[in-house]
Amino acid sequence: MTKKGYPSDSTDAEWAFVVPYLTLISEQAPQRKHNLRRAYDALKYVVRTGIPWRFLPENFPPWATVYQQTKRWIEASVFESMTHDLREIMRYGAARKKTPTGVILDARVLKSSVESGHRSSWDGYKRMKGSKIHIAVDTLGHLIAAVVTPASENERKQVAELTKRVQDITGESVEVAWVDQGYSGEEAEAAAAAHGIDLLVVKHEEAKRGFVLLPRRWVVERSFAWMARCRRLVKDYERVPEVLVGLHFVAFSMLLLNRLGPNLGLPMSA
Repeated sequence: MTKKGYPSDSTDAEWAFVVPYLTLISEQAPQRKHNLRRAYDALKYVVRTGIPWRFLPENFPPWATVYQQTKRWIEASVFESMTHDLREIMRYGAARKKTPTGVILDARVLKSSVESGHRSSWDGYKRMKGSKIHIAVDTLGHLIAAVVTPASENERKQVAELTKRVQDITGESVEVAWVDQGYSGEEAEAAAAAHGIDLLVVKHEEAKRGFVLLPRRWVVERSFAWMARCRRLVKDYERVPEVLVGLHFVAFSMLLLNRLGPNLGLPMSA
């Protein structure tokens, strides 16, 4: 039987770029039984298609092996590191500073599933039961930080944690964060100010008819749309919140690698 490839399979150039991040132990280590590249391709397949881990096609490593390896990668923050490095490359290509001085904060609700039901709650505004993913992106829309909470959690309460993570990641280069009216109030403003960030609420100066883009605000909405192309992220299928956050960074690293493509200037292996 001839093994078929999948669109999620990594190219030689892509693998050459990502393997230093993913190799937590030597590829020749005696305890390694399965090909690391195939485990990485299997993870991409799960994130892109949204299938359950147990339904991985047979020409990938066993699902339990892929899941365990994924958890090791997430615990080691390898996809966060990869995303941050790719973001800097993209910013360089766009003639921007290496680290951003401005970010946009927002949140969206992911409908709960059987796996995530233990932490789900009701969001009265969205009229949905699930989990809430809070993110910070730079002005190009590239992911910097993410936090998962029950859907009932108020966005204002996550400002302190998000801005702290943003400053830790960027080396305290961020000076301003744009937000919507859900973040208005002295509590959120003080939480951001404690980390050296001015919180600017973007809103319409007067009533508008129909859908109108808000300055800066549309950037983060586009980022959510990018991530929603990965079916694993259209709903909360994860038992562990850290895995949900980690898969958002997996999705974004896939997005940025796809955009950079041949521009990475990587040598192609034989």
